[in-house]
Amino acid sequence: MIKIEDMRLILGNAYEEIKKLPDKSVDLIITDPPYDIDTKYTSCMRNDIGKSYHSVIRELSADDLTSGIELSILDDFLRVLKTVNIYIWCNRRQIIPYLDFFVKEHGCNYDILVWIKTNPIPGCGRNYLNDKEYCLYFRKSARLHTTYQRGHTYWITPTNKKDKTLYGHPTVKPQAIIEDLVLNSSEEGDVILDPFSGSGTTGAAAVKYHRSFIGIEKEKKYLNISQQRIHEMRLFS
Repeated sequence: MIKIEDMRLILGNAYEEIKKLPDKSVDLIITDPPYDIDTKYTSCMRNDIGKSYHSVIRELSADDLTSGIELSILDDFLRVLKTVNIYIWCNRRQIIPYLDFFVKEHGCNYDILVWIKTNPIPGCGRNYLNDKEYCLYFRKSARLHTTYQRGHTYWITPTNKKDKTLYGHPTVKPQAIIEDLVLNSSEEGDVILDPFSGSGTTGAAAVKYHRSFIGIEKEKKYLNISQQRIHEMRLFS
């Protein structure tokens, strides 16, 4: 574990490490879990849209979730949050189970935010371009601090190939988008958690605006990149 004053970077498995965090110790979660789920899982979601979150989970073994998020971690998200206040990046197939869990089962308010990419990867001609990513925002009593500039439910911006090359992470999100989320849903001194912190975009945004940060990442190389990014942000903010 790396500790630098109000920052904690934890090397480990998110599903295990989050269980070590105290109840109601986090003000905001911003996270970008792995998206890719194998054919059996996506087929289950297509054919069983009406099923509840728990019934879907019971039908899937650990082997069915190849590199996607295990939805059982959502219970730990609710446990560590002081009140429901969470942004989760996802693909379109994951929207329904997330809505089922947070809205149907736990009565949360929600918004569906969209990042529209102006430079998507070219397709093969058989499908529409993969030019969008979704960010679901769930809350209960949490207050929003939006402005007219930060209050839109979409961003239109290219993927930052420079950041992908610089930080070596294939799914790095634009820093400006994450900064909007930090400013809209937290205050100075709040604790922000990213249990799938990757190359540290959420951590850099949190530190820039004087929030505390807890990041969990299983790959040491990305944890080291996060540490460097956050250190540099502290020097210039």
